[in-house]
Amino acid sequence: MFLFETEQKVCEVGGVRFGGQPGQYPTVICSSIFQKGDRVFEGKRKEGFDEKRAEEMLKTQDRLWAETGVPGMADVVANTGKEFERYIDFVTSVTDMPFCVDAWQMKPKLAGAAYCAEKGLLDRMFYNSITVWEEDLDTEIREIVEIGVKHVLLVAFDMADQMPLGRISGTQRLLDAMEKAGARFESVFVDTSVMNGPATAFCGVANRMIKEKWGLPTASAPSNGSYMWKQAQELWGFKGWSAADAGLESLAAFMYHDMIFSGPMAGATRIFPAVAMADAFTATAAFAETNKLPESEDHPLNRLFPDFVDQLKGM
Repeated sequence: MFLFETEQKVCEVGGVRFGGQPGQYPTVICSSIFQKGDRVFEGKRKEGFDEKRAEEMLKTQDRLWAETGVPGMADVVANTGKEFERYIDFVTSVTDMPFCVDAWQMKPKLAGAAYCAEKGLLDRMFYNSITVWEEDLDTEIREIVEIGVKHVLLVAFDMADQMPLGRISGTQRLLDAMEKAGARFESVFVDTSVMNGPATAFCGVANRMIKEKWGLPTASAPSNGSYMWKQAQELWGFKGWSAADAGLESLAAFMYHDMIFSGPMAGATRIFPAVAMADAFTATAAFAETNKLPESEDHPLNRLFPDFVDQLKGM
């Protein structure tokens, strides 16, 4: 019931492996930095950013990765190629974690990817993202192939069909466009995207369908839903909202997400423990079906619950 008969692909970006069968690898948390409204700007994006604060966030995420076994990546957000250069240089000077280039428009995304190629960073960078709604998709795919991009995220959300099947048809369109261009990448994974909290369930259902059909690793951005749920803060304040946010992220991690886009990196201290518990939960559910434990000692189940793991080994 829980695992897949379809062979599951495993992606590796910057030494971080994800995908495979549920419970095999921890969920990757990709949290954003330099996004609009990020506290590192103090409201003054054009005047640079608070390097001390940015460094502290990156190092905190690295620490949480080491403590929980849940890998972290940085979703580097920029508006221009020049911004990407500045932010990529900073992130890679502070941490070895993998990262992605993330921009709404194609031109800066391509510039960011080209800069990573120039700096020899393509092994630890993924392209965020190839989307269903891009008007010049063929050009974008040709450009990233020419740059030498190795790892790509497909965003399959389709406004015309917001049910899970719409994500399947969207994924097919993107895979067809890649095939038409003769594009081959080392890693391809799919973000089924969402715009509110409960609809993250559609992502989980779509992710299972994608894994059954193609065996591809899957993702979504539950934070899109929780950060737009303003009513939660009005009703219960920050603590109540943050509990709902962590709960949504952990539910997604359990429900067929190999990666989650968790929103601002400032929230890492609540998200990593929540996802670590979800990963331990998932691995235990998989054990009930297979009698197998995660092989990596760094998996949250093995790292955080060694006494329970010893009990499982004796069952």
